[in-house]
Amino acid sequence: MSDVYTAAEARAVLEELRPVLAGLIEVRADLAELGAAVQGGTPTALGGLPELKAAQARLDELLSAVVAAGPEVKGIAPLLLDFPSVLDGEPVLLCWLEGDAGLDWYHRADLGFAGRRPLPPPP
Repeated sequence: MSDVYTAAEARAVLEELRPVLAGLIEVRADLAELGAAVQGGTPTALGGLPELKAAQARLDELLSAVVAAGPEVKGIAPLLLDFPSVLDGEPVLLCWLEGDAGLDWYHRADLGFAGRRPLPPPP
């Protein structure tokens, strides 16, 4: 993918990734449950150590698919993706956070998530 995205390009990539992201979120939850069970917590119907190892491998697979599609993965709990872009001549990161309906936010790279602002409407 490109090193710099327009909002439309980033939104298209995000839409293509929706099934992968949904799978990642599901596997992440399974990993939390399996990890707790393996550490001596409440047993789970999901299994034990072999299932934990398989879920870890699946999470790595899904994360690799996201990275290969182009966005930067900034967090996995919650899932946070950034797409390098340019807005009004300034480098920014288009920002998608798990739970966001679409790609509607950006921030300067030096400000991080705390500097998140709504994307202006297209001209």
